[in-house]
Amino acid sequence: MALCKIQIIGNLGRDPELRYTPNGRPVATFSVAVNQATKNQQTGEWVEATDWFRVSVWGDRAERSAENLRKGARVFVDGRFRTREYETNDGRKGMSLDVSADNVIALDRRDQEGTFAGAPGGAGAGAPAGATGAAPSGAGGFDDTEIDELPF
Repeated sequence: MALCKIQIIGNLGRDPELRYTPNGRPVATFSVAVNQATKNQQTGEWVEATDWFRVSVWGDRAERSAENLRKGARVFVDGRFRTREYETNDGRKGMSLDVSADNVIALDRRDQEGTFAGAPGGAGAGAPAGATGAAPSGAGGFDDTEIDELPF
């Protein structure tokens, strides 16, 4: 048995798109940007790189994700991955990392009304059953100035 497991923390690049299979099973898709800063050894300057992941969520988690998550929301995604090769319109070949999420948890803080602060419009969680939706220790939301700096 092979296992390809992935866990990422990043920001939604777009609102989740909810669709239904011909059998009526819900699926939500969205992209997650993961930023990583590294120091250039020659110049001493910090260089930031962004990796993008295509995420699919199925079933009731898909419906909750579509209802509650919004572009810019900080999320934790746990699931399985596979690579997919594609060809662009101009003939270049590329590779995509697609994640089938088992769990999606919003990391933005909840405000007093129970909605999540930090994401545009008070977006929330597509948390799995049994998850509290509270941010783990040390994981805070981001303020509005950071949203303006996101590349999407």
